[in-house]
Amino acid sequence: MLPSFLRGLLPLLTAAGLGLAGAPPATPPAHTFALAADQFLLDGKPFQMISGELHYPRIPREAWRQRLKMAKAMGLNTVGTYVFWNAHEPQPGRYDFAGNHDVAAFVRMAQEEGLWVVLRPSPYVCAEWEFGGYPYWLQNIPGLKVRSQEPQYVAAYRRYMQAVGKQLAPLQVNHGGPVLMVQVENEYGSYGADKEYLALNKKLFEEAGFDGLLYTCDPVKDVANGHLPGLLPAVNGTDKPGQIRQLVRANHGGQGPYYVAEWYPAWFDWWGTQHHTVPAAKYSPGLDSVLKAGMSINMYMFHGGTTRGFMNGANYKGDGTAYEPQISSYDYDAPLDEAGNATPKFLAFRSVIAKYRPAGQPLPPVPAPRPSVALPAVSLTRTHRLLDRLPAPVASATPLTFEALKQAYGYVLYRATVPGGSPQTLKITDLRDYAVVLLNGRRVGSLDRRLRQDSLRLALPAGPVQLDILVENMGRINFGKYLLENNKGITRSVRLGEKEVRGWQMFGLPFDQAPAVPNASAAAPTADGAPVLRAATFSVVQPADTYLDMRQWGKGVVWVNGHHLGRYWAIGPQQTLYVPAEWLKKGTNEIAVLELLKPQQAQLSFLNHPILSELQPGVTKAP
Repeated sequence: MLPSFLRGLLPLLTAAGLGLAGAPPATPPAHTFALAADQFLLDGKPFQMISGELHYPRIPREAWRQRLKMAKAMGLNTVGTYVFWNAHEPQPGRYDFAGNHDVAAFVRMAQEEGLWVVLRPSPYVCAEWEFGGYPYWLQNIPGLKVRSQEPQYVAAYRRYMQAVGKQLAPLQVNHGGPVLMVQVENEYGSYGADKEYLALNKKLFEEAGFDGLLYTCDPVKDVANGHLPGLLPAVNGTDKPGQIRQLVRANHGGQGPYYVAEWYPAWFDWWGTQHHTVPAAKYSPGLDSVLKAGMSINMYMFHGGTTRGFMNGANYKGDGTAYEPQISSYDYDAPLDEAGNATPKFLAFRSVIAKYRPAGQPLPPVPAPRPSVALPAVSLTRTHRLLDRLPAPVASATPLTFEALKQAYGYVLYRATVPGGSPQTLKITDLRDYAVVLLNGRRVGSLDRRLRQDSLRLALPAGPVQLDILVENMGRINFGKYLLENNKGITRSVRLGEKEVRGWQMFGLPFDQAPAVPNASAAAPTADGAPVLRAATFSVVQPADTYLDMRQWGKGVVWVNGHHLGRYWAIGPQQTLYVPAEWLKKGTNEIAVLELLKPQQAQLSFLNHPILSELQPGVTKAP
């Protein structure tokens, strides 16, 4: 036994990072994780992964631990996460692994909570995430082709993977970390079938230090295309043990083990559609069948969280189909809701998982729901017209895309002077994605790519007319063959009648930081319908989760205490914005709103619950 004076010093030495005699604390022991014919082996013993997906950028860092504890409470022993290239390398060679992007801290926290991790660091993630995770600047490299052996892409990929490897390779299970497996590429079989490209992926992962168990994952119909011989093929989108067994064996030398890398107990939402919900009773039997068969599974999503900033993706399948930008809430009708609370689906799945717990290991209790409040309404009294707060412009004879302006997200205002005095039809080719059109500072209409709108009839006043077109990037395509057609803004030309409009000024409005809206001597005019910035302070007695009620507003984004909460849009289904308690302060708090369509709206209300199912009649779906 240690002498009493040493026992008293030990906690202080440990907190300082020292053990006895000044030695560093012991590193966690390394484990082995291997494949057997029909099961995974952790330290030589059968191990069944019961996993759930959750994404660190979609959860406030201050709430990571609470969400991980909820995973344990549902009975999960593993969590899965993508790694997001555009979050970690927003500009070439500029890496960000801090704050909410500190993925290594997230993985270590999972280990502290007794959870294993399945890591998915492929440069392409899909994930209903902007550009499928690719950074916008890849499009500025002439000839670069993502998901290919094209040398410029491979060089950028290699540099990124080296940076990721420095963060995460030491956290593999064979080095004492919690990472059991690492995924190579992501559903590549749905995109191509180049086995040499897949082998190059494997090589780049190994060069980056990922020397543990690697695997691929693909939907049922694409497993053969996306599988790399020698790696475990995981299967997405099924809970039929017979089908899983057949697909894995057919591509893995006639044996397992068997892993469903994405099992979908619900789905995501996009603007202009109803909130997608699926009752737990529909999927509990499938979960039971997979676990009963001894197979491993990862539910996508266990907890969706929120796609904040401008990081939502979009779907598009080509000419004649609708462009479908996803909403900011990534609730997903998941077992854990957007705020991190257990749902009936959570409890139903927990009951299934409990049947397969090792003897003598009962599930931990389910934590109480996080408190939520409806704060008093706030009047946003500080107001400025957006057109009065423009940065220095970039001039060009023709419109420049976001990419040409080296701007990733947000908005660009395109301005030109045109002759007036007669009605003309404005036609934009090709608009990506949403535009507010103004003449002499007065809003006269909008154009929406979702509805395949590209033309607007204008009554031009007499004399020279200032034509402003405020274009919003609503999210780059995140899935399918159109990944290489993701430029934003006005991507070709603008015509008035038969004449092309030339001589443009472009004002970049990325809003990558919360806007400062100082006190105004008088309220900004709103009768002209032009977009406005509004702001105010509000008081909080005790921080708790709350929801901004945006049903009386038009379209825009909101920041609270500098945190971008996401987009809102009256067309629905999302009608509220989740404000995490962790981002509120006791006392004075700051809120700012960019409103595109209803500049006269100044009152902002709060609710203690979300609204994710209301659509505005008449303007919901594309024809």
